[in-house]
Amino acid sequence: MFARVKLDAALTQGDLIENCPLVSIHTGADALNLSDPAIYWWPARVVVLTQSCDLAQPKTDVVLEAQVHDAQKLIDDGVLKAAMIRDQVRRHQVFGWYFLPEVIESVSLTESLIDLRDVHSVPRAVLEQLIADGKRVASLQSPYREHLAQHFAVTYMRIALPEPYRTAG
Repeated sequence: MFARVKLDAALTQGDLIENCPLVSIHTGADALNLSDPAIYWWPARVVVLTQSCDLAQPKTDVVLEAQVHDAQKLIDDGVLKAAMIRDQVRRHQVFGWYFLPEVIESVSLTESLIDLRDVHSVPRAVLEQLIADGKRVASLQSPYREHLAQHFAVTYMRIALPEPYRTAG
């Protein structure tokens, strides 16, 4: 499922990268001041979502990615229940979450979940610098990379109705 790649290998879809700085506008309890918003950042493990063809043909200076969360931490923080991860997320039946199993032999990764509803745009130069600094942990291999891309697409392309159809009777 995962492979270690050479340090000089090009950035590609499915790369897992450590300590990527993610940025957000703080919308806490204080009044939101849009003329001078409170910005914060944090380092995170991320997975690259931008298509490999766009990265290979330098068509973009900005790369789309999603944060990779340790599954146990999500359980401990009360974000998800262990039963939901075990029974639904692992089988990819929950929109917006993508399961990554624990891998010990080739790459040391704990059971993790990708939150596909919390995507970030990061300058390509930042990711390339992180890769040069040895922060690429691994890369998803085919067909898992394509499966992730499909799951990401389905998360955003599905169409929900505001209410169920009414039936006669």
